[in-house]
Amino acid sequence: MKEVWINDVKDSVIDPADRALAYGDGLFATMKVKQGQIQFLEQHLRRLSDGAARLGFAFSAGGALLFRLNELATLNPDACIKLLLSRGSGGRGYTAPKSPVPLVILSVSPLPSHYVQWQQKGIGLCKSAVALGRQPLLAGVKHLNRLEQVLIKAQSLPQGIDDVWVCDSDGFLVEGSMGNLLLISDKQVLTPALSFAGVSGVMREQVIHSLLAMGLNVTMGQVTESELLQADHVLMTNSLMGAVPVTRLEDRALTIWPRLSELQQLI
Repeated sequence: MKEVWINDVKDSVIDPADRALAYGDGLFATMKVKQGQIQFLEQHLRRLSDGAARLGFAFSAGGALLFRLNELATLNPDACIKLLLSRGSGGRGYTAPKSPVPLVILSVSPLPSHYVQWQQKGIGLCKSAVALGRQPLLAGVKHLNRLEQVLIKAQSLPQGIDDVWVCDSDGFLVEGSMGNLLLISDKQVLTPALSFAGVSGVMREQVIHSLLAMGLNVTMGQVTESELLQADHVLMTNSLMGAVPVTRLEDRALTIWPRLSELQQLI
């Protein structure tokens, strides 16, 4: 059973009128604990603050929250910590309260055991039958409205396929169901700009910085499916699995990028 803290009270309960439950009005971060340290904690907290500002309420991590996060990391030295941030309760219908009191939920769970194998051997992808809606006001934000992802995950996968790539309603590549995608050809890297849909992942940011340090050129823009299918190498990234090679795109086999181990060491 997961260990759960609600506003720094262990095994507490959430108000049924909380806006996270009623409307998905909030954000979340999924953070990896490695050897008792939360990786990229500052970046995760900054993204939560930026996302809250885009939704119209303020959030900053105070001393009590930082203490609890560090304590949980010490007690669970190799685990996953999820921080869910709700606007809280109140307001009338969809209209948000003028002075919200945000709610923070922390939970701890084991890291997926198969991610280590994925990092070494890679994964296969096929196309999702579900397209993401284009909404620039929410694009990039890791908000709680995940019904599109629920529908995406309901798709049955063929043998040898581990995840899907997802396009938006205009047919442009956005991401995988579990992470961001980066296409590598020679010393050029192309990744979707996420201006209309998708989540701008913390690991994506770190990987881009590392690729630049390795001397590669990184371009963000609209990416077509044909560009994905013609890429020499493809990576999927998220905060728990790091950078994972894609070794199959439906019926096409891909090789693992020769410099992947160098990138994995940098991040």
